[in-house]
Amino acid sequence: MTDKHRKDRHISSETVTRILKRVIAENGRDHLKGYAFAIACLVVVALSTAFTAWIMESVVNEAFANKRADLVLLICGAIFIAFVLRGFATYGQAVTLSKIGNNIVAGYQKRLYSHLMALSVGFFSEARSAQLAAQISQNVTGIRDVLNMTVTSIARDFLTLVALVGVMISKDALLTLIVFVVAPPLFYGLRYISKRLRAATREAIEINSHVLGAMQETIQGIAIVKAFTMEDQLRGKVEGIIARAENRSNRIARLSERTAPMTETFAGVAISSVLAYAAFRSIYGGVLPGAFFAFVAALLMAYDPARRLARLQIQLERAAVNARMIYEILDMEPRQRDLPDARPLAVDGATIEFRDVRFAYGAHEPILKGVSFVAEGGRTTALVGPSGAGKSTVISLIPRFYDPQAGAIVIDGQDIAHVTKQSLRNSIAYVSQQPYLFEGTIRDNIRYGRPDATDGEVEAAARLAYAHDFILAQPAGYDTPVGENGVTLSGGQRQRLSIARALVRNAPILLLDEATSALDTESEQAVQKALERAMTGRTVVVIAHRLSTVVGADRIVVMQDGRVVEEGTHEALAARADGLYARLHNLQAPAAEKNES
Repeated sequence: MTDKHRKDRHISSETVTRILKRVIAENGRDHLKGYAFAIACLVVVALSTAFTAWIMESVVNEAFANKRADLVLLICGAIFIAFVLRGFATYGQAVTLSKIGNNIVAGYQKRLYSHLMALSVGFFSEARSAQLAAQISQNVTGIRDVLNMTVTSIARDFLTLVALVGVMISKDALLTLIVFVVAPPLFYGLRYISKRLRAATREAIEINSHVLGAMQETIQGIAIVKAFTMEDQLRGKVEGIIARAENRSNRIARLSERTAPMTETFAGVAISSVLAYAAFRSIYGGVLPGAFFAFVAALLMAYDPARRLARLQIQLERAAVNARMIYEILDMEPRQRDLPDARPLAVDGATIEFRDVRFAYGAHEPILKGVSFVAEGGRTTALVGPSGAGKSTVISLIPRFYDPQAGAIVIDGQDIAHVTKQSLRNSIAYVSQQPYLFEGTIRDNIRYGRPDATDGEVEAAARLAYAHDFILAQPAGYDTPVGENGVTLSGGQRQRLSIARALVRNAPILLLDEATSALDTESEQAVQKALERAMTGRTVVVIAHRLSTVVGADRIVVMQDGRVVEEGTHEALAARADGLYARLHNLQAPAAEKNES
């Protein structure tokens, strides 16, 4: 074995212990009473099981050898009470541990969701959302399993085994010694299997998350799949991933189930040895069989808890891998924490200024290379330019979806890096190029702009967005479910709902990211009317895909290759024959005239 493998195994062993300590530290105190009750029930289970084995000597000797009829009812009554106690105790611990486990899972799901909301947009652009969701759904139960297995193994299996071994020693110490002579090789073999299982388990979890992620992505993009006849390509891709997952699961099954022949062989050797010794002693020594039967009963009853304890490390390894992957997400530090000196944004005029802003996504080439411009308060500033110029990046920096590497973005003289994100985003309404609707009704989706908005305010915003009429035409009006991402609505209708959501927010700053670029002409006209109303009296920064939509903008900022190359009004820029704006306008003019005709 190489030094690297030894080091990896040592680290993994430490990880299981560290995860167990962390899970107990985070959840033990909250559920102390519940676990105490469950442990008490498990102690009853262990003692009643041991009692059943211990009393077998009296059953055999007094009832069958000595024929003591006066003791039969007493012995049978004691056995009945032991079984009743074990039944109720088993029920009590199972229900209690299930409730605690469900509460733990629910708590971690809430923590995960809250933590994901605190992570930056950059994290989600780097991670595959479908795979992330699948990984979370698969692994969150690992934390519950770590605790429940630890409690049940210690309080039930370990105590039961100890009690039964005590019975075995009390009945025949030599036979007990024979049994334990063959135990060490078994535990060494199980330890070897658990180490090999650890890596296979993590790989299986990751591959299965790829399977679920691929399926989810296919479902979400089924229209594209059908349109481009991608079925065979995706089927081959997904079947390949599924085959890898199947092979990995088969390997885990082979490793996990190797414990069965090992434990059965151990049991066979132990029991056959005991029977041989006891039979010869009874035949040639004339010893009453009661103690032997009690010993065998204890030995047989000890087999199940011993087998579960033997598999405990393997099961803990698997649960710990799940728990560790959840903690890897929870331990991610948000990249955009509020600075210690961050204060609420005070908006007075809502003038936005970019001062020599530079930005790149991760280690990629710079997108913005020293952008400077001013979007005056209460006026409309349009960003135009060819694809890849950095327009959408400018929009995403204003609400601090990302932070610039250099330069500053200032609102009313306040650097947004030194204001709280909550106050900043409360002052901004955002309409994206691809409107996103959430599960729920039309009313719910508009009200997401401002949760405390009244029904009257929601409907007023819908009227301003030219959405009221088509909403009333829906089966249940404002209470109509929108389906997954508004699948029951047209693109123009979804966009007008997103504008209504922005309007009900009543924020002083409005960001529009090519809000009409994906719409047909009729829908664009309706949405453009809604936007004109939405922009009234607000500071607006709008990305223009079609220059005709921003002819009336107070200021047009022309970008190219991450830089501002021109600024001015439409008339001034269009008059510069050699300017980029004039060239773009001339290219789009014939197409616009053709559409009008």
